[in-house]
Amino acid sequence: MLYAVGIASAIARDSVDFVLLVDLNDAPSAAEHLRLYERERLYKPPLPPPPPKLHPHAIWGSVGYALVVIGVAFAISNGLWRLDAFDVGELNAGLVQQGQWWRVWTALTLHLDGLHLLANTIFGIWFGYLASRLMGVGNAWLLVVLGAGLANWVEGYFGPPGHLSVGASTAVFTALGLLSGFSWRTRLAYPQRWALRWAPMVAGIVLLSWTGTGGQSLDQPGTGGTGQAVDVLAHALGFAVGLGVGALAALKAAARVLDRVPQWLAGLLALLPLALAWIRALSS
Repeated sequence: MLYAVGIASAIARDSVDFVLLVDLNDAPSAAEHLRLYERERLYKPPLPPPPPKLHPHAIWGSVGYALVVIGVAFAISNGLWRLDAFDVGELNAGLVQQGQWWRVWTALTLHLDGLHLLANTIFGIWFGYLASRLMGVGNAWLLVVLGAGLANWVEGYFGPPGHLSVGASTAVFTALGLLSGFSWRTRLAYPQRWALRWAPMVAGIVLLSWTGTGGQSLDQPGTGGTGQAVDVLAHALGFAVGLGVGALAALKAAARVLDRVPQWLAGLLALLPLALAWIRALSS
């Protein structure tokens, strides 16, 4: 070790034991290096955080999500629902500003075409499944539905009156944000290198950038299939709301509250805003 820092030394043996020999001028520096080396050698890195508790039955939440978005599309395309469902259900910022609150949830279940529906179904199943494994299937989807509704309300209430948007992508990215925020906040309780601690947040932002931008006419009706029409703001708002909700849900006080609600009941409550919103929309 002393050789590595440029201090000449030798080991000799006296009548009793081995001794370390250095030049008298180097003795103070050598003693300090040896002291630091001994302290570093005795340092034990902190134990890694325990593996997260994984909840069962996560797939059923994803199945329920797929049934809802595909079921609404099937009902509308086959005339089982009012043909003006888009008129009464799309996120129309001007009408949201006039008090039509239900549009923040009905818009989540409307899709412009099969590709739009397929993309949101696949990503929603996957992100929702991962969030459900961490938080419980009922809790995760309840927070996704409420968070996505909040993100849509912010976009509708503060956006330009002519803004239109549909699609479950806001909920998809709320689920991604929920997953990232919950994982990040959980890791803060354990001593770790900053890169490991912030990894969930970085991964979430990378996935948002990769899957939440670009494309043609995927979220906004009335574009005629041309132009950049992915609702990037809705994706970013959904992710941001999900981050905040996920971080709050990881706090001990919030976790205790969520644990008191059975997962099956939380799952049913997740359907309630969607059902009430469509009942209100179809009665208008």
